[in-house]
Amino acid sequence: MFTTAIQAGIQLSDAQPGPYYVQLQRQLQALIDSGTLGEGSYLPSERDLAEALNVSRTTVKRAYDALREADVIASSAGRGGTMVKRAPRVSPEMSRLKGFTEEMRELGMEPSTRLLALEVVHDRTIASIFGRPSHAPLLHVRRLRLGNGAPMSRELAWYDLTLAPQLEDWSGEGSAYAWLREHCGIHMGEAEQSIEAIMSTPAEMEAFGFDTPMPCLLIKRRSQDVEGRMVEYVEGTFRGDAYAYRVRLAG
Repeated sequence: MFTTAIQAGIQLSDAQPGPYYVQLQRQLQALIDSGTLGEGSYLPSERDLAEALNVSRTTVKRAYDALREADVIASSAGRGGTMVKRAPRVSPEMSRLKGFTEEMRELGMEPSTRLLALEVVHDRTIASIFGRPSHAPLLHVRRLRLGNGAPMSRELAWYDLTLAPQLEDWSGEGSAYAWLREHCGIHMGEAEQSIEAIMSTPAEMEAFGFDTPMPCLLIKRRSQDVEGRMVEYVEGTFRGDAYAYRVRLAG
């Protein structure tokens, strides 16, 4: 059935840029990104959606095909129909310091980033974690990290600009560790990391497309370079339905 939420979220018009199928694709993507269409939810059939929007079935098919090509929706093998894809399930090994980009590539997935905020801040609490005075400049980065286009982690990170002032020129895209290495001559060494179970906040629900609060993993990490200097502090929330970490234990 064509739900009220979807109907209210889709408005096709000659006044908007692009043909109808492009408008439909963009607006469906927006409903998915906002969580209105959560993971695993079913989309109306091409015929039902075409009738509800008073457009041709070809228009709906082209929009659905584009979303399938972008790996956003897929045909259901069970009850049939088209559904919003679930996040991939990954099980990375936690044995050494590595960033999200490297971790995804090790798992055979394509990493990408959606930058939420990038700013220089002065934060007394975070500065104390670095052992810096309250007025010390820190680069604060908020990013949504994706694997194969699926949101996997919402990351809050701070970097010591006293130690790496060149980091102010970083765009926030890609690997921070690669930028530190290539532009600051800083090579990451080791990290102290903790993991705890939490329920997703409203901000995380929006980022992950959850309709209701869901279990997540909160990973806090203090990362040092090879000289033992603290460079990074990260609080990353990883979706519980996608992550199962493996830890190697020495005998």
